[in-house]
Amino acid sequence: MAVLTDPIADFLTRLKNACLAGNEEFTAPYSKIKADIARILQEEGYLWNYEVVTGTRTQLKVKPKFIEGRPVLTDLKRVSTPGRRHYVGAHEVPRVMSGLGISILSTSQGVMSGGNAKRHKLGGELLVNVW
Repeated sequence: MAVLTDPIADFLTRLKNACLAGNEEFTAPYSKIKADIARILQEEGYLWNYEVVTGTRTQLKVKPKFIEGRPVLTDLKRVSTPGRRHYVGAHEVPRVMSGLGISILSTSQGVMSGGNAKRHKLGGELLVNVW
């Protein structure tokens, strides 16, 4: 197994590839932040379901959402990387695709969508934009 320098980008790449390939589910190594990202994506309607599978290694099993054979998630962009962190204030949270997409932030109150961060007047690290 290779050592990953950006496990969040690996999770997002697996998600994007599963959507483009039409796979009903995929697995990724578990971490709390990946589970929080999956929770937000499920709340926003991009995933059917996700679950934590324990065994020799704890895995995150994710089921992307498809409507009439087309994936709901069309694309995503990792904004903040380990080499270049991108922080935004509460009033600087971007609108993704003129409101058609979402942004996911890591704030002092936990990982949340950009809309929730604006409502709670919180800024933080901009992790990913999804549309």
